[in-house]
Amino acid sequence: MITLKGENIYLRALESEDLEFVHAVENDESIWEISNTQTPYSKFLIKQYLEKAHKDIFEVKQLRLVISSYEEVALGMIDLFDFDFRNSRAGVGILVKEPSDRQKGYGHEALKLLIDYSFTHLGLHQLYCNISEENKASVKLFTNQGFKEIGLKKDWNIVNGTYKNEYLFQLINN
Repeated sequence: MITLKGENIYLRALESEDLEFVHAVENDESIWEISNTQTPYSKFLIKQYLEKAHKDIFEVKQLRLVISSYEEVALGMIDLFDFDFRNSRAGVGILVKEPSDRQKGYGHEALKLLIDYSFTHLGLHQLYCNISEENKASVKLFTNQGFKEIGLKKDWNIVNGTYKNEYLFQLINN
C-alpha cells in the first residue's frame, strides 16, 4: 500500500479546488527566487495546469503534491521535476507557503514521505535538488534527510541584479 501519510501532514494530489492556493503560491514574488519564476501566472493558466495535473509522472515528467494538514489546510507543495525514467532520477522542490508554518517539521515530514515514495514506488536511484547558497533552512532540511552537497554552481542565478551561487545536492538510493 502506498502511504503518503505522516504524523502531522499528508501529501495529496492537486485538485481543482486548489486553484486559489496555487495561484497565491505562484504569484508570491517573495518566493520567486526559490522557484525561478519570472512572471506572474493567471488563474486561467493555473486552471489549465490543474486540469492536466492528474497525468502520469511518466508522461509529464513532473509530480506536484500538496502538503496538507489533517485539518485539510494546504500548507505547501512538494514536487518531483525533470523526472528521468531512463537514468532513474528526479529533482525535488519543496515550499511551505506561510512563514508561520515553517520550522514546524512539515517540510521534514513531507520530504521524508516523498523520498520513501520515490525510492520504493517509483524505483528511482537518485534524487537531487538545487539550493541557493543563502538558503540555510533548505540546506539543513535536505542534509538532515541524507542529501550530500556535490557541488557549488558559481554565479548561477541572477536575483535583483546580483549573481548568486547555488548548491547541488544529491541523494542516492543504495
